Amino acid sequence: MSKGVYIIGAGEAKYGELWDRSLRDIAVEAGLKAVEDAGIRTRDLGAIYMSNSLGGDISRQEHLSALMSDQAGVSSEYIPSMRIEASTASGGAAIREGYLAIRSGEYETVMVGGAEKMTELYGNENIDITSSILDREWEAFEGGTPAALAALSARKYLKDFNVSKEVLAKLSVNDHLNASLNENAHFRNKITIQQALNATLIAEPLNLMDCAPLSDGASSIILASEEYVKKHSIDGVKILSSAMSQGPFALHSRECLYTVEPTKLAARKALKDANLKNSDMSFVEIHDSYNIYGLMALEDLGFAEKGKAKGLIEEGIALNDRLPVNPSGGLKAKGFPYGATGVGQAVEAYLQLKGKANKRQVKDSKTAMIHNMAGSGVASVVHILGVE
Repeated sequence: MSKGVYIIGAGEAKYGELWDRSLRDIAVEAGLKAVEDAGIRTRDLGAIYMSNSLGGDISRQEHLSALMSDQAGVSSEYIPSMRIEASTASGGAAIREGYLAIRSGEYETVMVGGAEKMTELYGNENIDITSSILDREWEAFEGGTPAALAALSARKYLKDFNVSKEVLAKLSVNDHLNASLNENAHFRNKITIQQALNATLIAEPLNLMDCAPLSDGASSIILASEEYVKKHSIDGVKILSSAMSQGPFALHSRECLYTVEPTKLAARKALKDANLKNSDMSFVEIHDSYNIYGLMALEDLGFAEKGKAKGLIEEGIALNDRLPVNPSGGLKAKGFPYGATGVGQAVEAYLQLKGKANKRQVKDSKTAMIHNMAGSGVASVVHILGVE
């Protein structure tokens, strides 16, 4: 059994509306970039874990892991590959599977990739397929959509805690500011509070600037055992802990509309296993598919008490503040390709902790928490990463 698991390489295909790129193209690009960054050969890999949520519905392509392996020229090595699906938390779940495989001693190195093509959807088809991540019978069939469910949580939260829409807008403004410094982000434009507040209404009280875009994109990381890292004198980023929790599927089955119990439990376990506190984090990447979920996540992850994240946001969450939030640009601005999202968060943490994040570098980064969530909160995956 390996004592530790490290990220030793990372790669991405740009997030955005990639009309001239196929799902296989971007998956292969990200994977080969990660292999090159790690300084290894594809035949050194023990296994490939590929995160994808809706490829079968959108791109009409199943078994993406095998396709990506074949197109990357790896199939001749007969390396096992598998697709991991856990809705919008697929990326985080795939990282966890790779982490556990190395911890078990089965493999020395694995690739974890995530890819999604979202912009091939239009109109009602878009709503129908993205709503498949909800309870089909009790939510989607009755007209529920991801945006509608987020709006229910937002209305209840804002009312119960007397929080203004401006607080939500500040999260979006922060994401866009950070994404303007990220060459792989979907949106690199800065926005103002007024632009965020006055955007087109989507599902009251949420408007266009409260919602992450549907993006194309791919991200990959290479994981290695502690023994492999030491043997090859590799300076990697250690995964200090990994935790996942799942709760009731439908929103109406939960005790509270603005508390995601799986996030609370996963964060608590991740911190305990890493022997760290929230105050030890240099920055955090949160799953803000809707900015209300970002607000809720800051509380459920333990950075603020319930109903008190407003104070944290007003104190400042920029790159040079006490707790930088989403240095990558978050889901709102870096982009939201479902299956790639969680892996993309790990790519950002790796770059930051290695001091390779260029203009968006968080100074003196030592530890980071990344949070990936499924749907409206049915499941959450939390990883804590660090360097000495």
